[in-house]
Amino acid sequence: MPVIPFRSPRTPKPFRVQPPPTPSRRAEFVRWLRKMHGWIGLWGAVLGLLFGISGILLNHRAVLRIPAVQTQESSVQVPLPTPAPSTPQAMAAWLQRSLRLGQDPGRVKAEPARPVAWGDQSVTQPARWSASFTSPSGNVQAEYWVGNSYVTVRRVQNNAFATLVNLHKGVGMGTAWVLLVDTLAGSIILLSLSGVTLWMLTHRRRTVGLAIGAVSLLSVVSLAIAAL
Repeated sequence: MPVIPFRSPRTPKPFRVQPPPTPSRRAEFVRWLRKMHGWIGLWGAVLGLLFGISGILLNHRAVLRIPAVQTQESSVQVPLPTPAPSTPQAMAAWLQRSLRLGQDPGRVKAEPARPVAWGDQSVTQPARWSASFTSPSGNVQAEYWVGNSYVTVRRVQNNAFATLVNLHKGVGMGTAWVLLVDTLAGSIILLSLSGVTLWMLTHRRRTVGLAIGAVSLLSVVSLAIAAL
């Protein structure tokens, strides 16, 4: 019987895990740009939806009108208190208290008495005071002819779509709203720039992207020139 020589098992060679390749600066920049693009889009998502809906309504206010924006108008004559307000500012403050208007008067005017033509005669038109209280949901216009015993108040109440349109235009809003909308405008600019940059860095068909961008730019410029 043949004798099989004993052979000691070979010692396995140590297994070395290769470290992952170091990402290039371009890959790091693309990753950072994608994160920034996503966070900026998240910030402007709600406001973008609001401005998108109201922008469509504004775009169709003259041509191809959408009958969504509705207003309700009413008028009333409010008797003056005793003693009557002596200045337009005092009248506006009294109306704000008596009518329980939440917004402050945005514009208070006083027109002095002046002669006006009445047929072949000249009569003196009395002084006229006016005040306005404007908010996105509606506005109140007050008119008072000095010497009358009442103030004519006209109210315009907006529905939800009209309120959205006024928010888009910033009607009756303060500085904080204006600055907030500025952040949305800046976000749109950054989203546009970062989106184009991501396309250029992650797509090989750059000619297609450049062609789409050029056609879009030419279309906007052509429509703007045609509207002048």
